[in-house]
Amino acid sequence: MNIVVFGANGPTGRLVVRLALDEGHRVTAVTRSPGSFPLAHPALRVEPGDVFDTDSVHRAIAGHDAVLSALGVPYSREEITTYSTGARAMLSAMSAHGVRRLVCVSSSAVDVEAGPHGGFFFEHVLQPFVTGVLGRTLYDDMKRMERVVAASDTDWTVMRPSGLFDAAAVSDYRTAERYLPQKFTARVDLADAMLRQIDDRRHLRTTVAVGTVSGTPSVARLMMREAFKRPPRAVLGNA
Repeated sequence: MNIVVFGANGPTGRLVVRLALDEGHRVTAVTRSPGSFPLAHPALRVEPGDVFDTDSVHRAIAGHDAVLSALGVPYSREEITTYSTGARAMLSAMSAHGVRRLVCVSSSAVDVEAGPHGGFFFEHVLQPFVTGVLGRTLYDDMKRMERVVAASDTDWTVMRPSGLFDAAAVSDYRTAERYLPQKFTARVDLADAMLRQIDDRRHLRTTVAVGTVSGTPSVARLMMREAFKRPPRAVLGNA
């Protein structure tokens, strides 16, 4: 299958590309910085592109069977529009080029009413701080993205991981519509789950929670990392 990956140079995007190549797919990796893309493969094409440049999005999507978006940006107090702008650009190009399948990354934090992910401190202190203060503009735009995608007539699936962390290999993880109680999702598990959606028709036009079961970090460790990490430079795609 011909797959195009947006946000391909971010931590999750690189994993999506690598796993897709391992499974025998032909992959186009879209990034603003093609020269820094670390992977090479006979079935890989690295394409310069930016979701704010609609022409580049159309060029990237033409001729593909599925679009996978691992777009991501760091937290900011400034308004964020990357997710919603990217969704509109990708959907427009998909319509123009007859591409039906879209799988994109959001977050469980956009739907805190779906169900609990922890005890009192997590639900009433940590989560409100992350969603309402630290990442308010980011999650607001993720919500806009979800509305844009849901209003389309494509075969879409929105993936909602919880706290993302790095792991060496695909592990024991769960998927379910809208909600899972797991607090964390390994990026490699998210990448694997995204690829599974390409051929899995059970979750068309719905949101899918992804949660890692074992080997997860503590809440305190993850929160400290998110609160004090430096945003990456010149990389559009760090989901």
